Order: sequence, then C-alpha cells, then structure tokens
Amino acid sequence: MSVLAVIPARLGATRLPRKPLRLLGGEPLILRVHQRVRAMSDLHEVVVATESEEVAAVCRRHGILVAMTRESHPSGTDRVAEVAAMAAFAHHDIIVNVQGDEPFMPADAVEGAVEVVRSGRAPIGTAAAPAPVDILHHPAVVKVVCDASDRALYFSRAPIPWLRDEADRPDLGPLVRQHLGVYAFTREALTQWIGWPPHPLERVERLEQLRPMAHGLAIGVAAAAVAEGGIDTEDDLARANARWDAMTLSGKFV
Repeated sequence: MSVLAVIPARLGATRLPRKPLRLLGGEPLILRVHQRVRAMSDLHEVVVATESEEVAAVCRRHGILVAMTRESHPSGTDRVAEVAAMAAFAHHDIIVNVQGDEPFMPADAVEGAVEVVRSGRAPIGTAAAPAPVDILHHPAVVKVVCDASDRALYFSRAPIPWLRDEADRPDLGPLVRQHLGVYAFTREALTQWIGWPPHPLERVERLEQLRPMAHGLAIGVAAAAVAEGGIDTEDDLARANARWDAMTLSGKFV
C-alpha cells in the first residue's frame, strides 16, 4: 500500500508567529520537520501543505515537494485532506498527517500509526507513549486510554485514567499514556472525518480526534517508546534549539 505523508505548515500561527520559518539549528523549522519525516521508512512520498507562498518558496529552494492549499482551513486535517484529494496524489492508499511543528517526532510513532491502518486494525492510526503520572495534571498534555486491543477509548486534557482510591496507585502508572500528534488514515476515513461538523466533545476539549470517535470510527493506538513535544511557544522553540545543539555536539540525532 502506497503511503503519502503530508506536513501541514500554516504561516499564520498565533502563539508562535511565523512558526514554519522560525529557525531550529539555523534552518527554518519546516525544513527540519521535513528532514525528519523524509528519513522514515514506509513513506513513499512526502509533501508540505501550506497556504503561504513564502513557506512554499523556502521549500522549493531546498527541493522539497510543496502543495498550495486554501487559507481558510480550520485545521491541519482539513489541509491534509485537500492535498490527498489532488490528482497528483490520488494513487496513495494511506495518508499520514505529521504536524509541521514536530521536528523530533519518533519514527516508531509514525511507522506504528501507518501499520495500524495497513494491517486493518483500524481505519485511523495514531500513537502514544508511556508517561510519568504527573502529566495527568497538565492540561496541555493530551492523554489517551485504550481498550485491550489498543484502540482508543477516549482522549482528554483531563487526568485520565482517574485514580479514585489511593490503594490502587500501583496499577495507575502503566495506564498513563501521552498521545503523540500523528495520524494515518484510509482515504475513506479521512473523507468522513472532514465531512462531519465539529462534535461538542471536540469543541469542549479542543481535540479534533474526538470527532471521528464520536461517530464510531475506531482509532488504533500504536506504541511509541517516548513522547516528544511539539513547538508551540517561544519557550518551546528555545528548548528545541538547546536540544538540537546538544545533539549536534554529540553527533546523535533522534
């Protein structure tokens, strides 16, 4: 099955202005993300999706495939769907959304999400990693709980699972999983996702993956070794640059 990876890169971010073009290790962030995704296996084609001619020009100068998309998209998923529907990419069977602010996205997360779909376990695949219990009290961190077949039961910014009785604390740790922002879809699942209006659960939690779940589409969750944070703020960017510098000095890249 042929796999297309789409990296949505919207220039008009509010919390970190001009995010795709901000520098990480001396190069625009979008180039670093593409570099990371391009190195992964099982991805037959990688394209950056943007509404910005400025972002597109940077990509083209570096030989990166880029698709121009509408400015009005409410989410990265809608932007990915526009690219997937283009004639140039119609031959791909599986579509992967790798967010444009994830330069350290683990390969096992992306490849695992693809395998969920390829194997038929679920029409949508994503990934999660073990995490310390203290993330339960951080609403910026998205948590997921799964059934016995590693299909998502629910995603939330709230502390899930909730520890009701202190005597059960030893059982809590293995259940805490941090969601990673990658999605693989069958074409049909992607079309269904964007065809439904936002669900109340999605609006309340500000988590768009609750939309397909609310309509009965299963999301399989692949296991990743570690959870890597994206870049949403100036502080995130500073930490990412410090990490990049450390990796450069050690010669070891994720």
